[in-house]
Amino acid sequence: MNICVFLSAADLDERYTRPAREFAELIGKGGHTLVWGGSDTGLMKVVADGVQEAGGRLVGVSVEFLSLKARPGADEMVVAADLAERKRLLLERADAVVIMVGGTGTLDEATEILELKKHGRTDKPVVLLNTAGFYDGLEQQFRRMETEGFLPRPLSELVFFAAEPAAALAHLESATSAATAAEPGSR
Repeated sequence: MNICVFLSAADLDERYTRPAREFAELIGKGGHTLVWGGSDTGLMKVVADGVQEAGGRLVGVSVEFLSLKARPGADEMVVAADLAERKRLLLERADAVVIMVGGTGTLDEATEILELKKHGRTDKPVVLLNTAGFYDGLEQQFRRMETEGFLPRPLSELVFFAAEPAAALAHLESATSAATAAEPGSR
């Protein structure tokens, strides 16, 4: 499975790097491919290192103005012209999406995939990995949007909230195997 991970390229403390590395090792040991922003800095580097060390593949999608920070030694590296193209390419290459801790760029990527799901433009499973309660406020806001009628679909159809890396990957594997089993001719 190609797992797109949206996350920060900032250097963060152990409460964020430990779960990120744990999730990366699960990706690699599971024989999955990491599709990520291609950066070799901060949390992006932690995840790429963990996936690669555990035997997984790396597919990076950088952007021209950040290309000097792109990871050398990735199995594949694409350089997009701008951020919009980068998001499109990341999502095209992914079978599933995990949103990890991050800043405004991560939030932009997260809301775009959820908007696509809301409108039925994709059915890829999306997990929000709420490390150390980082997204508690966002989850509360999404639940309010659902309760007050701002979402035309149940929130549970848009995103799965996971507190731990193992639960995130288990959900993705379950969702993608269910989708494969539902495809015509897959019996």
